[in-house]
Amino acid sequence: MAREPQGRGRGRGRGRDDQNDQPELIEKLVGINRVAKVVKGGRRFAFSAVVVVGDGKGRVGHGLGKAREVPEAIRKATESARKKLVRVPLREGRTLHHDVRGRFGAGRVVVRNAPPGTGIIAGGPMRAVFEALGMQDVVAKSVGSSNGHNMIKATFDALSKCCSPRHIAGKRGKKVGEIVGRRSGGDPVKDAANG
Repeated sequence: MAREPQGRGRGRGRGRDDQNDQPELIEKLVGINRVAKVVKGGRRFAFSAVVVVGDGKGRVGHGLGKAREVPEAIRKATESARKKLVRVPLREGRTLHHDVRGRFGAGRVVVRNAPPGTGIIAGGPMRAVFEALGMQDVVAKSVGSSNGHNMIKATFDALSKCCSPRHIAGKRGKKVGEIVGRRSGGDPVKDAANG
């Protein structure tokens, strides 16, 4: 009877456990709707839930779940959101690198970076996204549909367009300093005139 070597197969199980031990995720319930399906005997009611999930350190996702009961709908939405986490580059871990616009259907949003101490200035569903993301200073405005689903998807469209200076510098084959220049300590009007 041959014995398996000692080290073999032991590390694999632990690797899977580490993946399951993800950092504690922030879950925000954005909205619950009651939906009706008309059938021969009348109406069948169900619930749809929208949930935003993030780790508070630059990763965020959203999900939709439908079920006959509210807790089940929320569970499905949370699972869907966890599968769709995306990373957003943040400046100093608190705001965006630049202003962006997002669009989904009739929902349109404008998301702007902000100086320290501004806080999250955003409404309803967008606020949930930024809080789950871990953003501390941002100014956002919805200029289209006020539908929660469209606002969240438009916000994610805007966040997907965010790029860090390091990413742009890598694309152009330049140094980060050449892309960014000096952010503080100078007059932006003079810097623009000189540059």
